[in-house]
Amino acid sequence: MEKAKYDVAVIGGGAAGLSAALVLGRARRRVVVIDAGSPRNAPAQHMHGFLSRDGMPPAELLQCARQEAGGYGVEFVADEVHSVETGFSIRLNNGEVVEARRLLLATGATDELPEIPGVRERWGLDFLHCPYCHGWEVRGLPLGVLATGSGSVDYAHLIRQWSDDLVYFVHTDELADSEREQLEARGIRVVDGEVEQLVVDEDNLSGVALADGRVVPRAALFIRPNMRPRLGGLMENLESEVDELGFLRVDSAGRTATPGVWAAGNVANPRAQVITAAGEGSAAAIAINADLVQEDVRDAVIDLRDR
Repeated sequence: MEKAKYDVAVIGGGAAGLSAALVLGRARRRVVVIDAGSPRNAPAQHMHGFLSRDGMPPAELLQCARQEAGGYGVEFVADEVHSVETGFSIRLNNGEVVEARRLLLATGATDELPEIPGVRERWGLDFLHCPYCHGWEVRGLPLGVLATGSGSVDYAHLIRQWSDDLVYFVHTDELADSEREQLEARGIRVVDGEVEQLVVDEDNLSGVALADGRVVPRAALFIRPNMRPRLGGLMENLESEVDELGFLRVDSAGRTATPGVWAAGNVANPRAQVITAAGEGSAAAIAINADLVQEDVRDAVIDLRDR
């Protein structure tokens, strides 16, 4: 089987990957975007904080981005990557093989959610993770924060910015006396006891049910989720460095420790919002193209000397 050859293979078709593909396509590079079509923000109805695109549905943004990148010759493959060999030879789940001179990892991340009935069904609707993405839409409403461990109390103080009626659900976590005092000082009501399920009425969150039978009325519930990068088996032969949480370590331009491999977006930066990920993809693309130019010069000099 003849292998398709590209200057750059982008794995992941979210904001970071598509932004990079657009820049590289405009630089007249042959680019392929490999994407399975399961973005992290798929459950969200709208995307916010993206200048000139505020309120746009995430799926609409990706559709527009694919059309724009495709206009510059970028190709798309709807599949998952099975494995990557140094060089880079990329085997897809369908058995096809793609070869590229450079590789950009933009596979994003996944959120680890607590095993509480109703949580997954309400995710991105009224069970939320980012106040900068969703806070304005629920401002002034009865809100809650579900404790998940370290950082949850600080997260509650952040959410307090958007509502005077805020409840902190301790759930299975522990709360120090000093933390309880800080919450009380800011008017954040603390509710002890394990959360049993989310209560939904006419497709809207109406309350949080506790194991002891209490139901606390709430219109939206926030959580500081644990995030994990989507890497799968990609790193088996790439040997790039990761941090203590498994996210790829990159320099300011997205370069990893593996020569020829860059990363952008949530796979390397768990705090990146859509607009941030798009910017990181653009920066990585410019660095990748510069690296390819250097290789083009070296190859041209070698060809000249061999004549």
